[in-house]
Amino acid sequence: MRMHYIKILPGDKVKLEMSPYDLTKGRITFRYKN
Repeated sequence: MRMHYIKILPGDKVKLEMSPYDLTKGRITFRYKN
């Protein structure tokens, strides 16, 4: 169960938090409302 699941659509502006260990993985921390 995901606590903070952010629904995003193609074209949405998002803020990414990159993993310091694996640069191919990232987490979307914020979705800008446009």
